[in-house]
Order: sequence, then C-alpha cells, then structure tokens
Amino acid sequence: MGSVYRVDQNDLKTLKNKTVLITGGASGIGLATANVVAAASESNNIVVLDRSPRAPRMSISSDRFLYHQCDITNWKQQRAGFEAAAKKFGRIDAVYVNAGIAEFGDQFFDDKLDSEGKLAEPDRRCLTIDMDAACDSVKLAIHYLRKNKEGGSIVMTASLAGYLASAGAPHYSAAKHGIVGLMRALKQEVAKSNIAISVVAPGITVTPILLQNRSGISPSEWGDEMEKVGVPINRADTIALVVADLMRQGKEANGKGVLVQSDRAIDLERGIAKTRETWMSKEMLDLFRSGRDAPLFSRQPTSKI
Repeated sequence: MGSVYRVDQNDLKTLKNKTVLITGGASGIGLATANVVAAASESNNIVVLDRSPRAPRMSISSDRFLYHQCDITNWKQQRAGFEAAAKKFGRIDAVYVNAGIAEFGDQFFDDKLDSEGKLAEPDRRCLTIDMDAACDSVKLAIHYLRKNKEGGSIVMTASLAGYLASAGAPHYSAAKHGIVGLMRALKQEVAKSNIAISVVAPGITVTPILLQNRSGISPSEWGDEMEKVGVPINRADTIALVVADLMRQGKEANGKGVLVQSDRAIDLERGIAKTRETWMSKEMLDLFRSGRDAPLFSRQPTSKI
C-alpha cells in the first residue's frame, strides 16, 4: 500500500525546461497549476487553453506564456491550440487534461418533455466535456509527445467520484470513472513512447466550479463552512502541486492515480492492483491472467500486474 504524503514547492526544483499545456487553465486548479509550474523554474513555458475570452493574470513574461481561447469540445479548435503551442515553443513536454464541469441538472429523474410532448433527450454536456473532450486532449497530447525522443507526461483530472461514485452526480461520476479507465487502458501503450500517463483524483476542492449550482456564496466561504462540519476540503494550490509533482516524476508517474483529500495525497492504483485477489477471488484472477495474452485486440498490453 502507498503512504500519505504532501508536496511542497521546493520539491519541484527539478521540473525545468518544460513546455506545459493546460486545458481549462484560466481558473481554479488549472490556473493554480500554471502558476506552480511557472514558479518551479524560469525555464518553463506555460500554454493555457480555455473558453474564457480573457487570458488569466499571471506573473510570467509573454515569451514564456501563450493563451489560446477555444472550445475543447470542438476538435478543430482544440487541435489549433496544440498547434499554436508547438509553433510558439517548438515542442510540448507535458499536458494537463483538466478542463471540465460539474454535474448539470438531473438527467435521470427529472422528466422534461420536448416540443412534441415526448420525453426529452438528456443533456449530455457533462459527459461531452468531462469525457469526450478529455479523450480528444489525450489524443492530441500523445501525438505531440511522441515527437520527443524522451517522450513526456500526461496528467488528467479525475475525481474522488472516479473511484467512489458521488450520489447525485451520475454523469460526472461516470465521466470521471472513464478518465481513470482511460489511464489504465493507455498506460502500457504510451510507455512504449516514453510517455507517462496518470490521474489526480481530488476530493472536494475550493474552485469556481463549486458555484456552478450555487449562488450567494464564494467558493472559499463554502469551503470554510464545510470544513467546520468535518468535510475534508482541498485548496486548489495543493492539487496543482500534486499535478506538477507527477510531471516532475516523469516515467515513475506512469499509471498512478493520486487521491487528494484535506490537502493530503496518496497513490491508489498500486494498492488496488495488489488487492485484486481479495475483491476478484484467486480463481477469477487466475482465469483473467491465463487469457490476457490472447490476441483479442490489435494492440496488446504488456502488463504483468
């Protein structure tokens, strides 16, 4: 099993000479990560992709920073953002797939009717942004990182809801479970190109996303109220430090899934893998292992876990 740990800005001294692209980087965890990476070394470049019409305020020179406004659900727009980053800085070394939204409305129990008086089609924007567009970001990240002989790093924002589903947020939970599954499915293949892929899984974190379904209170005020009644709350800067640390680790971060609660972190994936026999049974695990090398798919995993 892993150990609980914390990351400090001083731990990131070896994160140097990197061009880091961040989706959803104009606010919240994305912006905090941009600032943390920029502060780690004056040799780091920051690229932010976001739908906001205004670039975020950052204490970084223009020659080290690029803001590209785009809708990540639009393939051509997001692709253009990656192209602009590669053109300005010559390469991309790390990508933080972070853009996302919280659960939007009740898509399962609120029966709205369409113009024909029939059950209306569900609103899938949460899945579209948090899963589909994230997959596009990963596709683009792999495309550019494979151009580097030394590869690079991909970190994705999952959630505690990606490991323990959140009641009242089924689309969000499904999307974040999907992010965890995407990392697990890709980790062996991307490693062949010296690319590390990992996820950070924050519990409740004080960011503007908390205001999506609330009004009349700031994120920090809401976070303070929750802490008073015992809810573990994270600060955006803490998540940013964990993300930057995963980038710093390089290949060692491949396959990690870091849960962050109350500003403390732990890698869940290694522990989950070690307990497979407990929740799968030895018989079922042996059956799984006996068939995993069969040519079921065009690209074969190499994991022996």
